[in-house]
Amino acid sequence: MTDDAVPELRASDADRERVAEVLRDALAEGRLDMEEFEERLEATYKARTYGELTPITRDLPAAGVAPPPVNMVKEPVESGSWAARIVGGEGSSTGGVAILSGFQRKGRWTVPKRFTCFSFLGGGEIDLREANFADREVEINCIAIMGGVEVTVPPGVEVVVRGIGVMGAFDHSQEGVPGDPGAPRVIITGFAFWGGVGVERKLPRAERQRLKEERRRQKLEGGSPARELYGSHRDALDEHREAMDEYRDAIRRRHEERRERHEERRERHRDRRERRHRDWD
Repeated sequence: MTDDAVPELRASDADRERVAEVLRDALAEGRLDMEEFEERLEATYKARTYGELTPITRDLPAAGVAPPPVNMVKEPVESGSWAARIVGGEGSSTGGVAILSGFQRKGRWTVPKRFTCFSFLGGGEIDLREANFADREVEINCIAIMGGVEVTVPPGVEVVVRGIGVMGAFDHSQEGVPGDPGAPRVIITGFAFWGGVGVERKLPRAERQRLKEERRRQKLEGGSPARELYGSHRDALDEHREAMDEYRDAIRRRHEERRERHEERRERHRDRRERRHRDWD
């Protein structure tokens, strides 16, 4: 007799009773509630073949077989891993606005599932290198009207750009780079009119510093002149990039401060003009 013919064999009363006993044990152990138990027990006594009996207890442990142990202790998540940075919740900031000014979201903050920003004759900076994430997939919606938004992501993050530019542009240079296992996915959407949304991939400052110190350590331990020359050149480039980043940050801050002062002067002038009009009336 072949194995294929076994499901068609007629079941005996003893076979049905053995299945019923498994169901009673599952009910007593809390694996089945009363409604499920009654449904399966009725199907058991109606079954005529082994093929009809088998599915009834397929998801239940057989008599005398211990189920696999369940670990009730939550294992600590490795610090700095992607799993540790996907924290859930609502996010620490849900949007940013730059009208003749600027905004920044950087450092330790939590990116919500959807972050919306608006830039009009201004600039925004969204830095995700040290951020946590409310979800495995987050969306950054950017509206740039004669302004710009710069998004900085760390290595390992998958980037998808779906924004539309009209006499403006969205940067697609970081698309197509595979993400690390467990890393978040960042989707950049929105609209740019006479403006732009840039995307840049950079190492966190702490990681850059660690690599720099590692290269210096290797140089001190001894290496070939070529490696030493290459390492010193890389160190100089890194220092130059950091200096340029700090210089651009300072320029951006001064520019934002000038815009804010200009806006305050315009508000004061508008208030004085309105007061004069009221006096004349």
